[in-house]
Amino acid sequence: MGKRRILVLNSGSSSLKFKLFKLPRLVPVAQGLVEDIGGPGSEGHLSWEEDGEAELLEIRREIGDHAGAIGLMSELFETSGILTSLDDLAGIGHRVVHGGERFRAPTLVDSKVLEAIRELIPLAPLHNPANLMGIEVALDHAPSVPQVAVFDTAFHQTIPDHAYLYALPHEIYTDFHVRRYGFHGTSHGYVAKEAARQLDRPIEDLSMITLHLGNGASATAIKAGRSLDTSMGFTPLEGLIMGTRSGDLDPAILFYLAREHGLDLEHLDDLLNRKSGLKGICGQSDMRAITRQAAAGDRRAELAISMFCYRIKKYIGAYMAVLGGLDCLVFTGGIGENSQIVRQRSCRGLEGLGIVLDEEKNRAESRLARQIQAADSRVKILVIPTDEELEIAAQTIETLECES
Repeated sequence: MGKRRILVLNSGSSSLKFKLFKLPRLVPVAQGLVEDIGGPGSEGHLSWEEDGEAELLEIRREIGDHAGAIGLMSELFETSGILTSLDDLAGIGHRVVHGGERFRAPTLVDSKVLEAIRELIPLAPLHNPANLMGIEVALDHAPSVPQVAVFDTAFHQTIPDHAYLYALPHEIYTDFHVRRYGFHGTSHGYVAKEAARQLDRPIEDLSMITLHLGNGASATAIKAGRSLDTSMGFTPLEGLIMGTRSGDLDPAILFYLAREHGLDLEHLDDLLNRKSGLKGICGQSDMRAITRQAAAGDRRAELAISMFCYRIKKYIGAYMAVLGGLDCLVFTGGIGENSQIVRQRSCRGLEGLGIVLDEEKNRAESRLARQIQAADSRVKILVIPTDEELEIAAQTIETLECES
């Protein structure tokens, strides 16, 4: 590959995130965002470093669709002098949320792959349409550049059937494809490899639990680099308490609310996905604000933190049983990386399982990967900043090299 840069695109319903890397070491060159696509306040910005100084370029313009967003991104690159044309790229990597059972690895995009992603829209109606649109527009703008789809669900395709099947009639799986898929796979896979590197041990020798804690949150049990179980299920609603999502609950609650209180499917969907979780408990979905309110004596904010960490603790215990022991526990995501109180409370009381936190190390602020366990902890406890864009770039390169 003579061209020396890789672009990663994350296309949302009203936004386009992007990051540019330089080969061969995948050094970040620049990153940016086009937001409010289709709205009156559309804005694109690009940030990079030049001679050790942070640079920022912003363009405000009404952007009607993703084609306009890609055009604005190209203009930002050209105006900054960072990239003259998308045709100069070695490849483009795309985040795609749902790959179903078909995609177990990153895949070079062609017409069949596009059609398969389209067929998976019913499994991810909020995400796959935007992901697909980003790929199609990028193909129009740079038809000569090879493009790779990297699926959030792919990492979890190693989960065995006794863990991914639900206790429903089997035809619900065979006919309707209802099963545990799991999400955040790109992040879980990245931090698992980084944990092995930090510990200077082969990933094949490690049993670990990775906790991706942000507005969306999930836990994964990983053995020898392979996902054995994960908390998110058929959709990202199952599992841990999240910013606005309920996580695990008795499904009969939905029958009760529908039968006795007249809530229809649309209201139930909105309730569980957008009005529950931390927001439902205390009115806030941002852990930083919740922590401040709890410190000021807000009882419901304190309750939200306690419930959030209690659910995490339950999954840690369950996944230790699944793994048959634990070598390391990894915190990542915006909350996992930055909230010392969440790490503290999630580990509190687990000393009998060999998980002992060093309080001073846990309180120390750092943006670097680090270990925060006490000297007598049998289990290593790591905080690792996730970098999904870097992982997508790496998988894009591997895929293109395999195809060449």
